[in-house]
Amino acid sequence: MYGFINSCLQSLVIERFGQVTWDKLSTLAGVQDTFMTYTVYDDILTLSLVKEACSLLDVPADVLLKLFGEHFFLFCKQAGYDTMLRTLGGNLIEFIGNLDALHSYLALSYQEMNAPSFRVEMTDDGKMLLHYYSDRKGLYHIVPGIMEAVAREFFDSKVTMVVLNQSEEDERTGKKEHVVFLVKQTNQAGKTRDHSSIKPQGSLVASLTLLEWVCLIYFPGSLQCTFSPCYPNKLWMEEKAFCNAFPFHIVFDEDLKVRQTGVNIQKFVPGLQARDATLDQYFTIIHPQVTFTIRSIRKFINSQFVLKSYKDKHTTLKLRGQMVWMESLGCMLYLCSPKLRNLQELQDVGLHLSDLAQHDVTRDLVLLNQQRLAEMELTNQLERKKEELRILSQHLEAEKHKTETLLYAMLPRHIANQLKDGKSVKAGDFEVCTILFSDVVTFTNICAACEPIHIVHMLNSMYSKFDRLTNIHDIYKVETIGDAYMVVGGVPVPTETHSHRVANFALGMRIAAREVTNPVTGKPIQIRVGLHTGPVLAGVVGEKMPRYCLFGDTVNTASRMESHGLPDHIHLSSSTYRCLKDAGFNIQERGQIEVKGKGQMTTYFLLGNLLVSEDSIMGRKVGGTARSMKKCCDEFDVEELDWPTQSPDLHPIEHLSDELEWTLRARPSRPTTVPDLINALQNEWAQIPTETKSCGKPSKKSGSWYGCKRGTNSILKYMCLNIMSLQSLLV
Repeated sequence: MYGFINSCLQSLVIERFGQVTWDKLSTLAGVQDTFMTYTVYDDILTLSLVKEACSLLDVPADVLLKLFGEHFFLFCKQAGYDTMLRTLGGNLIEFIGNLDALHSYLALSYQEMNAPSFRVEMTDDGKMLLHYYSDRKGLYHIVPGIMEAVAREFFDSKVTMVVLNQSEEDERTGKKEHVVFLVKQTNQAGKTRDHSSIKPQGSLVASLTLLEWVCLIYFPGSLQCTFSPCYPNKLWMEEKAFCNAFPFHIVFDEDLKVRQTGVNIQKFVPGLQARDATLDQYFTIIHPQVTFTIRSIRKFINSQFVLKSYKDKHTTLKLRGQMVWMESLGCMLYLCSPKLRNLQELQDVGLHLSDLAQHDVTRDLVLLNQQRLAEMELTNQLERKKEELRILSQHLEAEKHKTETLLYAMLPRHIANQLKDGKSVKAGDFEVCTILFSDVVTFTNICAACEPIHIVHMLNSMYSKFDRLTNIHDIYKVETIGDAYMVVGGVPVPTETHSHRVANFALGMRIAAREVTNPVTGKPIQIRVGLHTGPVLAGVVGEKMPRYCLFGDTVNTASRMESHGLPDHIHLSSSTYRCLKDAGFNIQERGQIEVKGKGQMTTYFLLGNLLVSEDSIMGRKVGGTARSMKKCCDEFDVEELDWPTQSPDLHPIEHLSDELEWTLRARPSRPTTVPDLINALQNEWAQIPTETKSCGKPSKKSGSWYGCKRGTNSILKYMCLNIMSLQSLLV
């Protein structure tokens, strides 16, 4: 099928179901995003789209095809075929009867088009039957959609169609699907139209009344609804004049014997002048695809017939025209003219414009279509260039995204955007920020004991985990040099929680480092981490390889905290401790130490975060995580609450409520009401060992929770306050 059909299906899905649905559908069907109008695509592609659409939208095929038929009519109107469609006929019968002629005309532009054929049959009781023939099977549901839209838009009526019969007919080119529809047409008032009043061509009127003659003369068109033609008593035309006026006509009888021909067809096919010549000796029917018999021809009498001469010494000639059955003579009149699309074909068959009758519109068609074919070729080239440009734009966008990703890896996003816009970036002073340094313990010994590639793999694994954590805690990675890793919080975007973010990141990187194996010993690696808080100067340094760098004593002090730290410990300066001490972090004082270049300094070790779980620090997705203690207590205005502190191995037991929740979820029978849920929580709480339930008693001062002293086991108070967040446990 041509791309026009696929574009229509794409338009239908986008308009009715949205762009996202089309994107999913095109991915499932494995098709491209756009279709070129004059490009032929395999039928399998279109059928695959229909099949996947039915599955994706959960719509039966007959419903989707009917919907496509309605949309196809509107799509054709929007594509510029509105006027052409409106002029096909004054009523639905005439419209359908001229569809084949329209398809024949469109074949000039769509040369590989294989359109269906339509035939209208009026029964003796006035019923209208529509015969549909197609080489493509299973698509007949499109027809009711098209006809209903045509009747509604053009003839202000409503049509219902019922399938009476579906069969396959053996024609010259193989099996054709033949479907017969019963068509019922009603106007807006709901009255069924009686098609029996429509007289076939050839009905005679003996005379007109005086009033009808007056109306016909003085009021032309007033008798249009009751018009009947008036025929002469004899044909006022000489045989020679007829043969010259219609130089390519052929008359043949039921045995296909040629009885009469036009002068020019005799010149081109001299064998037709023989007395016993039969038409099938010299011509074959190529459209419609029927056998060369009077019976088959009469079945498609409303179709345009295309005949092709058998090739001998002359070039093949194609004729296009109308079959007219003459009942009284028992003969068929084929009024036709050569089927030509351009001047080149006119020359190829050995004809000239002078061989065509003056009244033959083929003269104009050849000249006009010559220009139209040139315009179509330009349009096709434009579509191809447009598609190439679209693909290039996609590739350019992908490369641009890669470039931006690399740039954002080197510089902060807003700094990089300023440089992209050609703006200069000035250095900035930041009054307070928190800087972190880390390195791998015994890294020099590891490098000396194994292959360089193993070192690369180890660092790549470790840095990938660290980089992920920088995104989770929204801090900026400054640089990595060898095994050293440097990040900062509060730069380049100032924030009040810079120390909290970096501290949580430090806890996360210590956990992540334990997941990386030492290539020498096969055990988890250990890192040293140092933090310091203070002012810095930050700016972009370099042009060929610009980097966002930090300057100031704060950088040096943070580096000293790392170098003077202990393996698998997070070393804090006193300034960082002051920022973290009231924020729920578990901190241990190290005491006075000698720091190179700084003298005596009081430092601390960060052990954990009492308010945030390990899953939260690592950015893991877990089900049913309870709200934080601070948020819950602030919401319910709780001033004091017992809370579990830590286990003997110094790792915090955060969110004990989550452990209870997971235990309840594992029960064979889960609670069904809130009271049952509270009872179940109390039962589970009673089974937890006493040493695990050791609690500190935080109190609220200045909006912070701090302190750690022994208290009672009142976590259930918190659980009950937070009961709404746990109601997902209920069955």
